[in-house]
Amino acid sequence: MDKTDTPAKRSKPGKRPTISDVARLAGVAPAIVSRALSPQRRPVSAEKKERVLKAADELGYRQNPLARGLATQSIDLVAIIINHMTDLSDLDLFDSLLDGVQMLGKQAIMIRVGSNQRIDEFLRNSLSYHVHAAVVFSDFADAGEVRELFHSDNVLMLNGRFDAQSHYITIDEDSGIRDLIRFARSRGVSSAALLTGRSSSIVEQTRIAAYRSACAIEGIEIQREISGDYSYQSGLEADFGAATPDAVFCTSDTMAMGVMDQLRAQGKHPPRDYSLFGFDAIERGNFGAYDISSVGFDRADFIQAILSFLQEPEAFPETGLCIPTRYIARSTG
Repeated sequence: MDKTDTPAKRSKPGKRPTISDVARLAGVAPAIVSRALSPQRRPVSAEKKERVLKAADELGYRQNPLARGLATQSIDLVAIIINHMTDLSDLDLFDSLLDGVQMLGKQAIMIRVGSNQRIDEFLRNSLSYHVHAAVVFSDFADAGEVRELFHSDNVLMLNGRFDAQSHYITIDEDSGIRDLIRFARSRGVSSAALLTGRSSSIVEQTRIAAYRSACAIEGIEIQREISGDYSYQSGLEADFGAATPDAVFCTSDTMAMGVMDQLRAQGKHPPRDYSLFGFDAIERGNFGAYDISSVGFDRADFIQAILSFLQEPEAFPETGLCIPTRYIARSTG
């Protein structure tokens, strides 16, 4: 038996083999193993590569694709750029999205931006991975910044800040909001409060405009607009004045949950005392106590559109894709 191939030097039973284990069995340095197993052409002799492959096969060694991607800046990585992970509608979406990304044989890195300053900070510090693609949810990042940050032209914008060089998916919010407002009017709603999210967001600006327009058409007076940040807390602390309006329209379900709890503490319950409407249509099975009437879209279609881009960016429609919304009647309307 070769001196490099002794039982004591093999990986222990039940222990996942490492590059060092492969190197010991093959009688080479760990760096040679990395080169021999690299998906890119790296300088290593045919004889040593054969020894490494044989040792890796014997030990059952498999490279971790995420670790390999981070170490080599591999194109198997997908960057997903978000603001925060606090909105429940995001949690409703990301688990299925990450599962789909991994089913494509890729790995995701999630980058939490949080604010405009963070994007500037990333650029100043030259934080960069060479990624297969970047998917942008954050409303603080524009397409040019993302291309510069990740050195990739495969950029999918979901925040409305796309340009001529980027691909994009938009949500047709008008149709669902019009249906919601028509329904509210048919139930006798004539006055409302509108609780909004971050006004700096292009998507949110469009959403607010759609509510204003639909209310004007249907004859519903928006008596008060309240600025929030999509969070439960901003709904819990929203100031509706002395009298609760006929309805409260919220631009996220999470804020609507906060509103519901605030007014419940005052003895007011929807739909008996007021009508409550959210946006995002969070899966009702996850939050049964908050059966909030809402506007939503088919998340499966949305995720499939993202995955189709990641699988074949060059085949993605140049005109982008648009996902329709609809009003989803539940118990609070």
